[in-house]
Amino acid sequence: MNKKRQIQEAALQLLVEKGIHAAPMSAIATAAKTGMGTIYNYFENKEALINAIYVDIKLQEAAILEALFQEQPIKTQFELYYTTVIKFFVQRPLYFQFIEQLQASPIITAESRDVGYKAIEPVTRLLRLGQSERIIKDIAVNELLQFLGGIILAHLRWHFGQKNSSSPSIIHNQLRMAWDAIKA
Repeated sequence: MNKKRQIQEAALQLLVEKGIHAAPMSAIATAAKTGMGTIYNYFENKEALINAIYVDIKLQEAAILEALFQEQPIKTQFELYYTTVIKFFVQRPLYFQFIEQLQASPIITAESRDVGYKAIEPVTRLLRLGQSERIIKDIAVNELLQFLGGIILAHLRWHFGQKNSSSPSIIHNQLRMAWDAIKA
């Protein structure tokens, strides 16, 4: 693992454990087993480090989502999207906890948020295609994305709050209700 990655992973762990504002760079350096100067060689400041972690998570999410969407029925693609996003964060609880802390944070720059929006571009395309084929409700795509994001966020909060209780039947039921809500 390279030094930059080592710093990001240690920072992610510490930021989730202590909170964004309660984890100073000195503690991150200690957790990463490196000096402060080394951290500043890679990241201008703590905000830059936080944004780098955020962008990395979103790029991983984008890579997974982009690989999903093939020539399959709209409903099948939607099901793959929903279950894959849930599994992505269930398998990476630190990612979810980190993103959760940053939901409305001004720390995330406009450039980093743009990476986040691009990460869900495959979903945006799917929703637009579903609308053009009259399979998905004719509601503004950004409203559909907000709705779906809220459902996924609520599911993940419940999952982690109930100590890993996302059984396949629960995911299936939630997926069915989400699909029923957006289908035309």
